[in-house]
Amino acid sequence: MAQAAVAQEWARASVEKSPRHREWVTVKYGDRTVEAFVAYPESRDKRPVVLVIHTIAGMIDWVESLSDQLAEAGYIAIAPDLLSGMGPNGGRSNSFPTGGAREAVGKLSPDQITADLNAVASHALKFPASNGKLMVAGFCWGDSESFRFATNRSDLAAAFVFYGTMPAEETIARIKAPVYGFYGGADARVNATIPKSEELMKAAGKPYEPVTYDGAGHGFMRLGEAPDASEADRQAREKAWQRWLQLLGGL
Repeated sequence: MAQAAVAQEWARASVEKSPRHREWVTVKYGDRTVEAFVAYPESRDKRPVVLVIHTIAGMIDWVESLSDQLAEAGYIAIAPDLLSGMGPNGGRSNSFPTGGAREAVGKLSPDQITADLNAVASHALKFPASNGKLMVAGFCWGDSESFRFATNRSDLAAAFVFYGTMPAEETIARIKAPVYGFYGGADARVNATIPKSEELMKAAGKPYEPVTYDGAGHGFMRLGEAPDASEADRQAREKAWQRWLQLLGGL
């Protein structure tokens, strides 16, 4: 059974109905090749790039849908499949059996993740439609990676962390960009780390603005879009999306 079992039919339908240009691009560096999904806005002007980091389940349909929504809002969204070349027969996330991608993502080397993200980000900034501004956003597993990526990429304009934990304490001082957090009120495991993140970011003189959405659980940006979404997740998703767009527009 393919990884599609964890994909959402409603998310796939949303992508397939989109009028915007979407494509997969191949990014090569050293001995590694990374496949990345790109969604382009319909715009007369050059636009910023948002690097989207997928969930622990790998490059699921919802990540493509979310990227397309960013394109609809006016941003070039690029989402690398960090399991590129690591699946059965050299495939990516969609080649794994059910649950396999989750296990494989959990075993990824931090150094490889950083190298993949840097290569894909630099590739996207060279798009003719890019204005040279770069942001990063991550979800579930990817949210902690977006926080960590901020310690490894000095030209970021902002990092958006959706229910993620902070990177290693000794790396905080390397962060150059403001970090904006989005957390579910019912996500006690992650929320327990927010005070320490605030303390360390403040001590390092780094902007960090977390917002918690009452009643929402972990993964509310995805779960809040589902047809069977809880009211708390649905409202949190709507509020977080509007906040995100406002933040993006102010950069």
